[in-house]
Amino acid sequence: MATPSREFDAIVVGLGWTGSIIAKELADAGLSVLAFERGPDRRSFLGRRNHERTDELSGSVHRKYVQSLADETFTVRHTSGATAVPYRQIGSFKPGFGVGGAGLHWSGTHFRALPEDLCLATDLVERFGRNFVPERMELRDYPVTFEELEPCFDFFEKVCGTTGMAGVLNGIRQPGGNPFEGSRSDHFPLPPNPLYASAELFQGAAEQAGYHPFPIPASNASGHYTNPYGCTMSPCRASGLCSDYLCLNDAKASPNLNILSAMDGQSGFEIAANAQVLKVELDRSGTRAIGVTYLDRSGTEQTQRAAMVFLCASALYNVHLMLVSGIGKPYDPNSRKGVVGRNYTYQNVSKVNLFFDRDVQANPFMGIGGAGIAIDDFNGRQLDNSKVGFIGGGIIAARQPGTGPVRGIPLPDGAPAWGEGWKEAVARHFRHTAYFEIQASCMPYADRYLDLDPTYTDAYGRPLLRMTFDWDANEVAASQFLTGVARELAISLGPLDVKSNEKPHGAHYDLTVYQTSHNNGGAIMGDSPETSALNRYLQSWDVPNVFVVGANAFPQTSAYNPTGLVGALAYWSVRNAINSYIKSECRID
Repeated sequence: MATPSREFDAIVVGLGWTGSIIAKELADAGLSVLAFERGPDRRSFLGRRNHERTDELSGSVHRKYVQSLADETFTVRHTSGATAVPYRQIGSFKPGFGVGGAGLHWSGTHFRALPEDLCLATDLVERFGRNFVPERMELRDYPVTFEELEPCFDFFEKVCGTTGMAGVLNGIRQPGGNPFEGSRSDHFPLPPNPLYASAELFQGAAEQAGYHPFPIPASNASGHYTNPYGCTMSPCRASGLCSDYLCLNDAKASPNLNILSAMDGQSGFEIAANAQVLKVELDRSGTRAIGVTYLDRSGTEQTQRAAMVFLCASALYNVHLMLVSGIGKPYDPNSRKGVVGRNYTYQNVSKVNLFFDRDVQANPFMGIGGAGIAIDDFNGRQLDNSKVGFIGGGIIAARQPGTGPVRGIPLPDGAPAWGEGWKEAVARHFRHTAYFEIQASCMPYADRYLDLDPTYTDAYGRPLLRMTFDWDANEVAASQFLTGVARELAISLGPLDVKSNEKPHGAHYDLTVYQTSHNNGGAIMGDSPETSALNRYLQSWDVPNVFVVGANAFPQTSAYNPTGLVGALAYWSVRNAINSYIKSECRID
């Protein structure tokens, strides 16, 4: 086994949003950084504005920008007594693959957390008493406050050229924005994008119902923009090809465009693409990482030494690397002890489709990935959980990231599924169809967790990660309530038909149907090594020169898309590492 002689100050595993942020900040501080990415180097797409970026067949069917499950996947089961089976076909979510990760094929939606999202456990006790939260629901506060993270939220929005309208600026409510958001220190970098038909319809219905609609914060540029790193974005042209694709016009923020393009030729920074990290190597004490073992592009096993290791893969694969490397105590659902694998959660989503007569031109082939109109009236402290019968909340929104013939065209109930009848139904409804989406929180439970599968291994001989997860009655109740609100808004607009997919009583998690790529938890941050895998700076309690950065750190899933909080936590973690840990512990000049 060959061992390269050079030692780096830091290794970064995974080069999506978090890995790119970590690498940039460390390199700017003068440290040597080697970033490993298991997929190809996709930076060459920058500057090539051709239709290869937005080919619907390769993006949505052949999954060009999504991980192949042939070599590395995970197994899934509903309960701990069931047998888990491997996830072999992309369905419920789409793990990223290649330099840029899922930050290439995301839509662009860029929410901050609400202040109460970060102290949910305490907030619920203060509002409803200690007996309100079921004993098996493992809620935790974040060990960091909104006020501490606000500068990081702000900077990440500036890096991404995020569009939006401030709702609360320096403690003063602003017209047109989200009146329930945490106070921000500055306006969004860019104003909101223009509205398309479905967003206009939703805004009108929400205002008529007495709610507070606001533009969705979105990292889809509404104008020419240069970010703090000197990277430039072009205005969005509303092509409707955002989710599943690279942006045709360099208008959607991505790690490649907004961070890595500023690192070309940067001293001390290197990328090892097509390199599969197998495990983090620890010293004899098991309390310090000394580097990683990986397979290079030729398939040869190598080791690379470093003073620090930052795990920046997706939430699931960060947890997997911790488990196969022996970092932290694995969670045991029977004793409810251990920390790595606990508090796994998954976003709770549903949708309402509206089918209008020919006089309403919704034109769903157009759209701006992350942009639209949302309401927060049923989220956070706005919702009285004692009356609605569930813990958590949700946002209701109208987005239009694009609908095409390959990705699938929604039709009313009773429409033929194939043949001439299907063609006639598509011709009749396609341009006159819109949808509202519901995105709800998901609470953690003692019997929903991640561990290593005892039966299946990956192509490298490692046990697969095993997911034990199912919907709880609490999340089903949230889905039914919030989807019901969205249905009422839809019906108020007078469509010919309304079709919704709220979860029925007794619903089970279905891995085969795409829902969202928002996997959270499994290696959470906290204020105690007894209940969390990471401290408030995302350091492993057990191996303090390992930082685990991503949505794995979330104690529970809020109603919002995770990217804004993930990016803010990455800046929070690396800046504290540079200013305190590195100088005091690693002794790097």
